Amino acid sequence: MLSNFETIEKETIHSLTFPSGDVLRDANAIYQRTVDLTRAQYLGNLEHSKIKIYFEDNHSMKVVETTIWAVTDTSVVLKRGVSIPINRIYKSA
Repeated sequence: MLSNFETIEKETIHSLTFPSGDVLRDANAIYQRTVDLTRAQYLGNLEHSKIKIYFEDNHSMKVVETTIWAVTDTSVVLKRGVSIPINRIYKSA
């Protein structure tokens, strides 16, 4: 599945459009996504570690390698206020 994702730069995320539906259907996968994103936030803030975020906008599946600065109830926040809605994220690694 991960080979279907187009690599993009975080600077282009602000121009993307995100539908409101969740890309995940399984409750366990949704829970695991939250756990993984929270862990990635800690790694980013403490160790400045970059991770890959696999997500989908209204056109296609994408992946970006970046540092997560914050995780809110609805989105992950990257540098310069760029954000991705959590419900559009498949996974982070």
